Amino acid sequence: MTDGPLSRYRAKITHGELSHDPMQELCAEKLQSLKNALSNYEPATGSGGWRERFGLTRRRDEPTPPSGLYIYGEVGRGKSMLMDLFYETIEIEQKRRVHFHDFMQDVHDRMHRYRQQKKKDDADADPIPPIAKDLANDAWLLCFDEMQVTDITDAMILGRLFEHLFEHGVVIVTTSNRQPDDLYKDGLQRQNFLPFIEMIKQKLDVLELASATDYRMRNLTAADVFVYPISHDDALPKIDAMFTTLTEGARVAPDSLTVKGRKIEISAVGAGVAKFSFEELCTRPLGPGDYIALATHFHTIVIDFIPKLPDARRDWAKRFGTLIDAMYEHKTKLICAIECDPTEIYTDGDYSFEFQRTVSRMTEMRSQEYLDMAHLT
Repeated sequence: MTDGPLSRYRAKITHGELSHDPMQELCAEKLQSLKNALSNYEPATGSGGWRERFGLTRRRDEPTPPSGLYIYGEVGRGKSMLMDLFYETIEIEQKRRVHFHDFMQDVHDRMHRYRQQKKKDDADADPIPPIAKDLANDAWLLCFDEMQVTDITDAMILGRLFEHLFEHGVVIVTTSNRQPDDLYKDGLQRQNFLPFIEMIKQKLDVLELASATDYRMRNLTAADVFVYPISHDDALPKIDAMFTTLTEGARVAPDSLTVKGRKIEISAVGAGVAKFSFEELCTRPLGPGDYIALATHFHTIVIDFIPKLPDARRDWAKRFGTLIDAMYEHKTKLICAIECDPTEIYTDGDYSFEFQRTVSRMTEMRSQEYLDMAHLT
Protein backbone atom coordinates (compact mmCIF):
# COMPACT_ATOMS: atom_id res chain seq x y z
CA MET A 1 0.00 0.00 0.00
CA THR A 2 1.27 3.48 -0.83
CA ASP A 3 1.86 5.91 1.99
CA GLY A 4 -1.46 7.14 3.36
CA PRO A 5 -3.47 7.51 6.55
CA LEU A 6 -4.39 3.82 6.68
CA SER A 7 -0.82 2.56 6.28
CA ARG A 8 0.43 5.16 8.78
CA TYR A 9 -2.25 4.11 11.27
CA ARG A 10 -1.40 0.41 10.94
CA ALA A 11 2.31 1.18 11.26
CA LYS A 12 1.67 2.96 14.57
CA ILE A 13 -0.10 -0.15 15.84
CA THR A 14 2.74 -2.38 14.67
CA HIS A 15 5.30 -0.18 16.45
CA GLY A 16 3.29 -0.13 19.66
CA GLU A 17 2.45 3.57 19.47
CA LEU A 18 -1.30 2.86 19.29
CA SER A 19 -3.64 0.05 20.28
CA HIS A 20 -5.92 -1.30 17.58
CA ASP A 21 -9.35 0.29 17.58
CA PRO A 22 -11.90 -0.86 14.96
CA MET A 23 -13.60 2.55 14.79
CA GLN A 24 -10.30 4.32 14.32
CA GLU A 25 -9.37 1.87 11.57
CA LEU A 26 -12.72 2.49 9.84
CA CYS A 27 -12.05 6.22 9.96
CA ALA A 28 -8.54 5.68 8.57
CA GLU A 29 -10.07 3.63 5.72
CA LYS A 30 -12.52 6.45 4.94
CA LEU A 31 -9.67 8.96 4.89
CA GLN A 32 -7.62 6.63 2.68
CA SER A 33 -10.52 6.41 0.21
CA LEU A 34 -10.76 10.19 0.12
CA LYS A 35 -7.00 10.48 -0.44
CA ASN A 36 -7.30 8.07 -3.37
CA ALA A 37 -10.22 10.05 -4.84
CA LEU A 38 -8.33 13.33 -4.54
CA SER A 39 -5.40 11.95 -6.53
CA ASN A 40 -7.58 12.31 -9.65
CA TYR A 41 -9.23 15.60 -8.77
CA GLU A 42 -8.41 19.26 -9.11
CA PRO A 43 -10.89 22.16 -9.26
CA ALA A 44 -11.43 23.68 -12.68
CA THR A 45 -9.33 26.78 -13.35
CA GLY A 46 -8.70 29.21 -16.16
CA SER A 47 -11.10 31.19 -18.33
CA GLY A 48 -14.64 30.17 -17.59
CA GLY A 49 -13.57 28.10 -14.57
CA TRP A 50 -14.98 28.49 -11.10
CA ARG A 51 -12.52 31.23 -10.27
CA GLU A 52 -14.26 33.39 -12.86
CA ARG A 53 -17.90 32.53 -12.23
CA PHE A 54 -19.26 33.33 -8.81
CA GLY A 55 -22.70 32.00 -8.14
CA LEU A 56 -23.10 30.09 -11.42
CA THR A 57 -23.77 26.37 -11.58
CA ARG A 58 -20.97 23.97 -12.35
CA ARG A 59 -20.58 23.05 -16.02
CA ARG A 60 -20.98 19.44 -17.02
CA ASP A 61 -17.36 19.17 -18.10
CA GLU A 62 -16.05 20.40 -14.76
CA PRO A 63 -14.78 17.75 -12.33
CA THR A 64 -17.16 16.79 -9.54
CA PRO A 65 -15.51 17.24 -6.15
CA PRO A 66 -15.26 14.10 -3.98
CA SER A 67 -17.38 14.22 -0.84
CA GLY A 68 -15.45 15.49 2.14
CA LEU A 69 -15.62 13.96 5.60
CA TYR A 70 -17.18 15.10 8.87
CA ILE A 71 -15.72 13.08 11.77
CA TYR A 72 -17.43 13.53 15.12
CA GLY A 73 -17.26 11.93 18.53
CA GLU A 74 -16.30 12.54 22.12
CA VAL A 75 -12.91 14.00 22.99
CA GLY A 76 -9.95 11.69 23.21
CA ARG A 77 -11.10 9.27 20.50
CA GLY A 78 -8.32 10.08 18.03
CA LYS A 79 -10.13 12.35 15.56
CA SER A 80 -7.36 14.93 15.29
CA MET A 81 -4.64 12.28 15.14
CA LEU A 82 -6.32 10.53 12.22
CA MET A 83 -6.97 13.76 10.34
CA ASP A 84 -3.31 14.66 10.79
CA LEU A 85 -2.26 11.33 9.25
CA PHE A 86 -4.45 12.19 6.27
CA TYR A 87 -3.11 15.73 5.99
CA GLU A 88 0.53 14.66 6.27
CA THR A 89 0.24 12.10 3.48
CA ILE A 90 -1.94 14.00 1.00
CA GLU A 91 0.18 15.19 -1.93
CA ILE A 92 -1.60 18.46 -2.59
CA GLU A 93 0.15 21.81 -2.44
CA GLN A 94 -2.99 23.92 -2.00
CA LYS A 95 -4.07 22.50 1.34
CA ARG A 96 -4.62 24.03 4.75
CA ARG A 97 -5.08 22.53 8.20
CA VAL A 98 -6.42 24.93 10.80
CA HIS A 99 -8.41 24.95 14.01
CA PHE A 100 -11.95 25.98 13.14
CA HIS A 101 -11.93 28.83 15.68
CA ASP A 102 -8.79 30.27 14.05
CA PHE A 103 -10.29 29.86 10.58
CA MET A 104 -13.33 31.90 11.55
CA GLN A 105 -11.11 34.54 13.14
CA ASP A 106 -9.23 34.73 9.84
CA VAL A 107 -12.54 35.14 7.98
CA HIS A 108 -13.59 37.98 10.29
CA ASP A 109 -10.20 39.67 9.81
CA ARG A 110 -10.57 39.39 6.03
CA MET A 111 -14.07 40.88 6.21
CA HIS A 112 -12.80 43.78 8.28
CA ARG A 113 -9.97 44.51 5.83
CA TYR A 114 -12.35 44.24 2.87
CA ARG A 115 -14.75 46.79 4.36
CA GLN A 116 -11.92 49.13 5.30
CA GLN A 117 -10.73 49.16 1.71
CA LYS A 118 -14.13 49.93 0.22
CA LYS A 119 -15.21 53.46 -0.52
CA LYS A 120 -18.29 54.94 1.10
CA ASP A 121 -20.36 54.55 -2.04
CA ASP A 122 -19.56 50.82 -2.01
CA ALA A 123 -20.04 50.26 1.69
CA ASP A 124 -22.79 47.70 1.13
CA ALA A 125 -20.66 45.46 -1.07
CA ASP A 126 -20.86 41.81 -0.03
CA PRO A 127 -17.47 40.59 1.25
CA ILE A 128 -18.33 36.87 1.24
CA PRO A 129 -17.81 36.07 -2.51
CA PRO A 130 -14.33 37.64 -2.80
CA ILE A 131 -13.25 36.18 0.55
CA ALA A 132 -14.39 32.73 -0.54
CA LYS A 133 -12.50 33.21 -3.80
CA ASP A 134 -9.30 34.13 -1.96
CA LEU A 135 -9.66 31.21 0.45
CA ALA A 136 -10.21 28.78 -2.43
CA ASN A 137 -7.25 30.19 -4.35
CA ASP A 138 -5.06 29.63 -1.31
CA ALA A 139 -6.27 26.10 -0.57
CA TRP A 140 -8.87 23.86 -2.18
CA LEU A 141 -8.46 21.20 0.52
CA LEU A 142 -9.44 22.54 3.95
CA CYS A 143 -8.95 20.44 7.08
CA PHE A 144 -10.67 21.88 10.15
CA ASP A 145 -10.05 20.70 13.68
CA GLU A 146 -12.88 20.94 16.23
CA MET A 147 -15.70 22.52 14.28
CA GLN A 148 -18.05 24.15 16.75
CA VAL A 149 -20.38 27.11 16.40
CA THR A 150 -21.33 29.16 19.44
CA ASP A 151 -21.42 32.69 18.06
CA ILE A 152 -24.42 34.07 16.16
CA THR A 153 -22.18 36.11 13.86
CA ASP A 154 -20.31 32.95 12.81
CA ALA A 155 -23.60 31.11 12.42
CA MET A 156 -24.98 33.71 10.03
CA ILE A 157 -21.77 33.79 7.94
CA LEU A 158 -21.15 30.08 7.59
CA GLY A 159 -23.98 29.09 5.26
CA ARG A 160 -23.14 31.58 2.53
CA LEU A 161 -19.38 31.18 2.97
CA PHE A 162 -19.46 27.40 2.63
CA GLU A 163 -21.91 27.61 -0.27
CA HIS A 164 -19.32 29.63 -2.19
CA LEU A 165 -16.45 27.38 -1.11
CA PHE A 166 -18.28 24.28 -2.32
CA GLU A 167 -19.19 26.05 -5.55
CA HIS A 168 -15.48 26.62 -6.11
CA GLY A 169 -14.74 22.92 -5.74
CA VAL A 170 -13.23 23.10 -2.26
CA VAL A 171 -13.10 19.77 -0.40
CA ILE A 172 -13.49 19.85 3.38
CA VAL A 173 -12.47 17.42 6.10
CA THR A 174 -13.42 18.37 9.63
CA THR A 175 -13.53 16.98 13.15
CA SER A 176 -16.07 17.94 15.78
CA ASN A 177 -17.29 16.88 19.19
CA ARG A 178 -20.86 17.32 17.94
CA GLN A 179 -22.89 15.60 15.28
CA PRO A 180 -23.99 18.03 12.54
CA ASP A 181 -27.57 18.28 13.85
CA ASP A 182 -26.24 19.52 17.20
CA LEU A 183 -24.12 22.36 15.81
CA TYR A 184 -25.19 25.74 17.22
CA LYS A 185 -27.68 23.91 19.40
CA ASP A 186 -30.12 26.27 21.14
CA GLY A 187 -28.41 29.25 19.46
CA LEU A 188 -30.18 32.51 18.65
CA GLN A 189 -32.02 32.49 15.31
CA ARG A 190 -30.96 28.87 14.84
CA GLN A 191 -33.61 28.34 12.18
CA ASN A 192 -31.45 30.47 9.87
CA PHE A 193 -28.53 28.12 10.52
CA LEU A 194 -30.35 24.91 9.59
CA PRO A 195 -29.64 25.17 5.83
CA PHE A 196 -25.91 25.11 6.66
CA ILE A 197 -26.38 21.83 8.55
CA GLU A 198 -28.21 20.31 5.60
CA MET A 199 -25.44 21.49 3.28
CA ILE A 200 -22.82 19.83 5.49
CA LYS A 201 -24.74 16.54 5.46
CA GLN A 202 -25.10 16.73 1.68
CA LYS A 203 -21.51 17.63 0.84
CA LEU A 204 -19.65 15.63 3.51
CA ASP A 205 -19.80 11.99 4.55
CA VAL A 206 -20.64 11.95 8.25
CA LEU A 207 -18.78 9.43 10.42
CA GLU A 208 -19.13 8.96 14.16
CA LEU A 209 -15.85 7.88 15.75
CA ALA A 210 -17.69 5.95 18.45
CA SER A 211 -14.73 4.38 20.19
CA ALA A 212 -15.42 3.24 23.74
CA THR A 213 -12.01 4.41 24.93
CA ASP A 214 -10.94 7.93 25.83
CA TYR A 215 -7.32 7.62 24.71
CA ARG A 216 -6.64 11.11 25.93
CA MET A 217 -6.94 10.06 29.56
CA ARG A 218 -6.53 6.31 29.51
CA ASN A 219 -3.01 6.40 30.99
CA LEU A 220 -3.75 9.15 33.48
CA THR A 221 -5.45 8.66 36.80
CA ALA A 222 -6.44 10.95 39.63
CA ALA A 223 -3.19 10.01 41.35
CA ASP A 224 -0.82 11.40 38.73
CA VAL A 225 -2.39 14.41 36.98
CA PHE A 226 -0.68 16.64 39.58
CA VAL A 227 3.01 16.01 40.15
CA TYR A 228 4.28 17.48 43.46
CA PRO A 229 6.38 18.37 45.35
CA ILE A 230 9.02 18.63 42.67
CA SER A 231 11.78 20.94 41.49
CA HIS A 232 11.57 22.78 38.20
CA ASP A 233 14.32 20.71 36.56
CA ASP A 234 12.79 17.42 37.63
CA ALA A 235 9.30 18.50 36.59
CA LEU A 236 9.97 19.26 32.92
CA PRO A 237 10.68 15.70 31.67
CA LYS A 238 7.69 14.32 33.58
CA ILE A 239 5.33 16.93 32.17
CA ASP A 240 6.73 16.50 28.66
CA ALA A 241 6.05 12.76 28.89
CA MET A 242 2.48 13.38 30.04
CA PHE A 243 1.93 15.88 27.23
CA THR A 244 3.17 13.28 24.73
CA THR A 245 0.73 10.76 26.18
CA LEU A 246 -2.17 13.19 25.88
CA THR A 247 -1.43 14.25 22.30
CA GLU A 248 -0.78 10.64 21.27
CA GLY A 249 0.75 10.95 17.84
CA ALA A 250 -0.99 14.16 16.76
CA ARG A 251 0.88 17.04 15.17
CA VAL A 252 2.34 19.28 17.91
CA ALA A 253 3.52 22.82 17.26
CA PRO A 254 3.59 26.28 18.84
CA ASP A 255 0.37 28.18 18.23
CA SER A 256 -1.60 31.23 19.27
CA LEU A 257 -5.20 32.05 20.11
CA THR A 258 -6.67 35.41 19.14
CA VAL A 259 -9.03 36.92 21.72
CA LYS A 260 -10.59 40.31 20.93
CA GLY A 261 -7.77 41.17 18.57
CA ARG A 262 -4.96 40.13 20.92
CA LYS A 263 -2.83 37.03 20.46
CA ILE A 264 -2.12 34.61 23.29
CA GLU A 265 1.05 32.72 22.43
CA ILE A 266 1.07 29.02 23.31
CA SER A 267 4.21 26.90 23.76
CA ALA A 268 2.78 23.74 22.20
CA VAL A 269 -0.61 22.57 20.93
CA GLY A 270 -1.79 19.18 19.73
CA ALA A 271 -5.04 17.19 19.71
CA GLY A 272 -6.93 19.81 21.69
CA VAL A 273 -4.25 19.99 24.40
CA ALA A 274 -2.26 23.17 25.12
CA LYS A 275 0.96 23.37 27.12
CA PHE A 276 2.05 26.52 28.93
CA SER A 277 4.52 27.70 31.49
CA PHE A 278 3.11 29.38 34.59
CA GLU A 279 4.75 32.60 33.47
CA GLU A 280 2.93 32.55 30.13
CA LEU A 281 -0.42 32.12 31.83
CA CYS A 282 -0.22 34.11 35.05
CA THR A 283 2.52 36.73 34.97
CA ARG A 284 1.24 38.38 31.80
CA PRO A 285 -1.79 40.72 31.81
CA LEU A 286 -4.44 38.16 30.88
CA GLY A 287 -8.02 38.53 32.06
CA PRO A 288 -11.19 36.46 32.52
CA GLY A 289 -12.09 36.62 28.81
CA ASP A 290 -8.69 35.21 27.87
CA TYR A 291 -8.98 32.34 30.33
CA ILE A 292 -12.53 31.51 29.24
CA ALA A 293 -11.36 31.40 25.62
CA LEU A 294 -8.55 29.00 26.56
CA ALA A 295 -10.84 26.84 28.70
CA THR A 296 -13.41 26.47 25.92
CA HIS A 297 -10.87 26.11 23.11
CA PHE A 298 -8.79 23.32 24.70
CA HIS A 299 -10.12 20.28 26.55
CA THR A 300 -6.86 19.93 28.50
CA ILE A 301 -4.30 22.48 29.67
CA VAL A 302 -0.84 21.41 30.79
CA ILE A 303 1.23 23.72 33.00
CA ASP A 304 4.84 22.64 33.14
CA PHE A 305 5.64 24.03 36.60
CA ILE A 306 3.62 26.00 39.18
CA PRO A 307 5.93 27.60 41.76
CA LYS A 308 5.15 28.47 45.35
CA LEU A 309 4.01 32.08 45.00
CA PRO A 310 5.56 34.96 46.95
CA ASP A 311 3.18 36.69 49.37
CA ALA A 312 3.50 39.95 47.44
CA ARG A 313 2.39 38.41 44.13
CA ARG A 314 -1.32 38.88 44.68
CA ASP A 315 -1.69 39.58 40.96
CA TRP A 316 -0.22 36.21 39.98
CA ALA A 317 -2.36 34.39 42.52
CA LYS A 318 -5.52 36.14 41.36
CA ARG A 319 -4.83 35.37 37.70
CA PHE A 320 -4.18 31.74 38.55
CA GLY A 321 -7.43 31.62 40.50
CA THR A 322 -9.32 33.13 37.57
CA LEU A 323 -7.78 30.56 35.24
CA ILE A 324 -8.81 27.70 37.53
CA ASP A 325 -12.36 29.12 37.77
CA ALA A 326 -12.67 29.21 33.96
CA MET A 327 -11.30 25.68 33.60
CA TYR A 328 -13.53 24.35 36.37
CA GLU A 329 -16.68 25.84 34.88
CA HIS A 330 -15.93 24.29 31.49
CA LYS A 331 -14.64 20.96 32.85
CA THR A 332 -11.26 21.58 31.24
CA LYS A 333 -8.67 19.12 32.51
CA LEU A 334 -5.53 20.35 34.29
CA ILE A 335 -2.23 18.50 34.16
CA CYS A 336 0.59 20.17 36.07
CA ALA A 337 3.74 19.97 38.12
CA ILE A 338 3.84 21.96 41.37
CA GLU A 339 6.76 22.98 43.53
CA CYS A 340 4.80 22.23 46.71
CA ASP A 341 1.56 20.74 47.97
CA PRO A 342 -1.34 22.60 46.31
CA THR A 343 -2.46 23.89 49.71
CA GLU A 344 0.88 25.71 50.03
CA ILE A 345 0.98 27.51 46.67
CA TYR A 346 -0.15 30.84 48.12
CA THR A 347 -0.76 30.97 51.87
CA ASP A 348 0.04 34.30 53.47
CA GLY A 349 -0.58 37.11 51.01
CA ASP A 350 -3.63 39.40 51.03
CA TYR A 351 -5.37 37.18 48.46
CA SER A 352 -4.82 33.99 50.47
CA PHE A 353 -8.38 33.78 51.79
CA GLU A 354 -9.87 33.91 48.29
CA PHE A 355 -7.19 31.49 47.09
CA GLN A 356 -8.61 28.78 49.32
CA ARG A 357 -11.39 28.33 46.78
CA THR A 358 -8.78 27.82 44.07
CA VAL A 359 -7.16 25.06 46.12
CA SER A 360 -10.56 23.47 46.72
CA ARG A 361 -11.34 23.47 43.02
CA MET A 362 -7.92 22.06 42.19
CA THR A 363 -8.60 19.21 44.60
CA GLU A 364 -11.83 18.41 42.80
CA MET A 365 -10.19 18.77 39.38
CA ARG A 366 -7.77 15.96 40.13
CA SER A 367 -10.54 13.55 41.14
CA GLN A 368 -11.43 10.67 38.85
CA GLU A 369 -15.01 11.89 38.76
CA TYR A 370 -13.89 15.25 37.34
CA LEU A 371 -11.51 13.62 34.86
CA ASP A 372 -14.41 11.54 33.52
CA MET A 373 -16.63 14.60 32.89
CA ALA A 374 -17.20 15.81 29.34
CA HIS A 375 -15.53 19.07 28.33
CA LEU A 376 -18.02 21.94 28.04
CA THR A 377 -17.43 24.30 25.14
